[in-house]
Amino acid sequence: MGLFDKLAGWLGLKKKEVHVLCLGLDNSGKTTIINKLKPSNAQTQDIVPTIGFSIEKFKTSSKCCLVFSWFCLCSCLDIKHRRLPILFFANKMDLRDAVSSVKVSQLLSLENIKDKPWHICASDALKGEGLQEGVDWLQGM
Repeated sequence: MGLFDKLAGWLGLKKKEVHVLCLGLDNSGKTTIINKLKPSNAQTQDIVPTIGFSIEKFKTSSKCCLVFSWFCLCSCLDIKHRRLPILFFANKMDLRDAVSSVKVSQLLSLENIKDKPWHICASDALKGEGLQEGVDWLQGM
């Protein structure tokens, strides 16, 4: 952490609440990923598929997180021109026929995203693998 980051934190200028929008196909692991990102004492043991959307609020060691989860894609014109970071999880890497995160990146043509920082992580949400890499990347933004 740089000096200005420390100073901004000391002055209370850093955001204390983080808003996250989690989008993905049905049964892609959105709820499981969100559950694994929670502190262990707040995690749910039985994950049920989300119907429509869900809103989760939880506290990490330094931030309060508000996560909105949708099963479909939406058009967000008010954020279209903002440089918000985009994190992709190539989830379900535990499956025998899973494709690599590089292949997912190619299939989604992620290299064409020029106006926003983005990152893709291979993940297995059931085991929690690959999730910390994504969180670390987001925290560095």
